[in-house]
Order: sequence, then C-alpha cells, then structure tokens
Amino acid sequence: MSIYTRRGDTGETSLADGSRVRKDSARVEAYGTIDEAGCAVGLARAAAQDPDVAPLLRFIQQRLMNCAALTARPIADDSSARVEITADDVTELERAIDRLGESTAPWTGFVLEAGSEGAARLHLARAITRRAERRLVALSALEPIDTQVLAFINRTSDALYAAARAENSASGCAEEPWDPAATPQF
Repeated sequence: MSIYTRRGDTGETSLADGSRVRKDSARVEAYGTIDEAGCAVGLARAAAQDPDVAPLLRFIQQRLMNCAALTARPIADDSSARVEITADDVTELERAIDRLGESTAPWTGFVLEAGSEGAARLHLARAITRRAERRLVALSALEPIDTQVLAFINRTSDALYAAARAENSASGCAEEPWDPAATPQF
C-alpha cells in the first residue's frame, strides 16, 4: 500500500466515516492541531530527564492519537467505537499532575517558558495543546464533539505545565517567575 493516494491534491480529505471535506474545515483544523500537539509532546519526550515525565508523555501521546481519531469522525458515526477517551483518562492526568507537584516547589504564579531544554519543549507542547483546545471549542460551535476529548485536551495542557516544572526541578534549573514590570537587563 502506498503512502500517497492523490485524493487530497484538490484540497479535500476524507474523514473517518469516508465523507470528504475541505482541508481547512474546522474539523480538520482541530484534529490536525491535536496531531501537532502530539508531535510536540514526542519532541519533549525525547529530552525528558525526570523519570516520571517520559511515561506520562507516552500516555499523553497515545491518548492524543485517540483524541485526533475521535475528532476525525462526525459524532453520529460510531465506526471508531474501539477508540475512546474516558473520564478515567482525565483522572489519570490529574493524578500525574498531583504526583509531579509533589516534587516541585508550590505553585505561586506564572513562570517564563524557559529553563532546561526538556522544560522549554514541554512549554511549547503545552501552548500547542492550548491551541488544539481552542480549535475544538470552535468546532463545537459548529457541530457536536466528544466532550471527553475536550476535557482530556484541557487537562493535558495542565499536565504539560506540571511536567515542565518537574523537568526544571530534575535538571536543577530554577524557574523564572513572570514579572510584568521587568526592566531590560541586557
């Protein structure tokens, strides 16, 4: 089987139910951004130093693929019933956030997206995940979506923030707090 089909050369693609839509449709934009988030998580996973972070990122990648698959089908189509996101998946992320929080200083406010390479990659993955969430919300204004997908994406960005803090801690990098009145220090 060839990786190319030529069916998308006219700017359309197939959804999971076989229907054809423009590649710039809200649904394609949503699942495409989820795919992008998964790639960014993989990049962060490659640099993870904290032993608790890499397995969490693998779990997130697996479930982001589920989220993309569920978003790639109209809600009325149950052909991909073998793929799901559950409330338990969201709870697992919450547990991971709590565990990661035990190894870092108490959260006191926003930090700059910096520190170790792993933390910086996680912050980028978090920002892309937030964009995926915005795309899902936009799609939900047009047609129904799986609400567990939206909850999972929301919690994923929280987990990536917690993981970035843990990465900085494991790497011995101090977090830089956001200072809205910071003055230039070149």
